[in-house]
Amino acid sequence: MRVIGGTAGSIPLVTPAGRNTRPTTDRIKETLFNMLSPYIQGCRFLDLFSGSGAIGIEALSRSAASAVFVDSGREAVRCIEANLAKTHLQENARVMKAEVSSAVRQLGRDGRKFDVIFMDPPYGHQLEKKAMQAIAESGCAQDDVLIIIEADLNTDFSYLGGLGYTIDKIKKYKTNQHVFVRKVLE
Repeated sequence: MRVIGGTAGSIPLVTPAGRNTRPTTDRIKETLFNMLSPYIQGCRFLDLFSGSGAIGIEALSRSAASAVFVDSGREAVRCIEANLAKTHLQENARVMKAEVSSAVRQLGRDGRKFDVIFMDPPYGHQLEKKAMQAIAESGCAQDDVLIIIEADLNTDFSYLGGLGYTIDKIKKYKTNQHVFVRKVLE
């Protein structure tokens, strides 16, 4: 796994040991960032369930103004910090070792607002729903926020409308999908 583009392009990244992390493949990451390119420059990026930090690091490499990485795993946090140091992108980054919902609420209490939020939770546990509830309650998302959820193909998103969000588009792959979510503005 490596950084695909930007200032840190081609730098290899480390991933947490074990089977708890599913690194996003280079091909899927490239497809994702081709879709995100209009939104990245100068954005405030939030990477939830960060794993190795590859997605947030890719955003920083491509000129995001800042990125916050959230993961509850000790090994994941070590990898994120090592990858930030390796890519020399730690200056505009913050790493939080915390459960995602509580971290999102803390970021909201701190007055942090994000333009792009990416999450790649473990599949089949409805953690994306808990994270979306926390985002909706915390006020950490800008009105024009773009939220991308990586999920398996069977994940139910019918709850989004009740939280004030709508699906903008879906990009399906062989075994998973990226669901692009926006706030419903009145």
